Amino acid sequence: MTGTTMIDLGPQTRIVAALAERVTDEQLAGATPCPAYAVRHLLGHVAGLSVAFRDAARKDLGATTATPPGTVTPGIGPGWRAELPEALGELAAAWRDPDAWSGMTRAGGIDLPGEVAAAVAADELVVHGWDLARATGQEYAPDPAALEAAHGFLRMVAQGDRGPFGPVVPVPEEASLLDRTVGLSGRDPGWNP
Repeated sequence: MTGTTMIDLGPQTRIVAALAERVTDEQLAGATPCPAYAVRHLLGHVAGLSVAFRDAARKDLGATTATPPGTVTPGIGPGWRAELPEALGELAAAWRDPDAWSGMTRAGGIDLPGEVAAAVAADELVVHGWDLARATGQEYAPDPAALEAAHGFLRMVAQGDRGPFGPVVPVPEEASLLDRTVGLSGRDPGWNP
């Protein structure tokens, strides 16, 4: 991914924050496209990855960047409605620093180049934004630059019919870029709760 163009993750983090803001307390126990996660777990995952990728951008390596995803079931605390948008904003701010995009960093316990970590962050924000919107019946239009970065990352790491997060769900080439990205992430673009 050498030569990746820096993108501003701010528009996508604001989209995810707006989706989260509209989640009702009654929806927190609802199903999501992530079979092991209810909405509350998905929100906890987004909060955790926001902190982890913020720290990865800052090259502040430690517990937040060393923990592999899936080792714990994430949850949310009583202050999540204030904490999640704050964490998302900090994530976007950290990736505006050109130094975040260079050199090596760590996320999810994996050492990787800064520009690859940024693409992974974009992928997480785009795909989990879709997850959250689908799970809670909201409209979703991701930021175009983040969507392009997410799609590029998933295309780069997919190996045949296997993507980084499970089997690729076949999607027609004429489908929207969002549907093709969701399919590469191992999700069915037609999923409904």
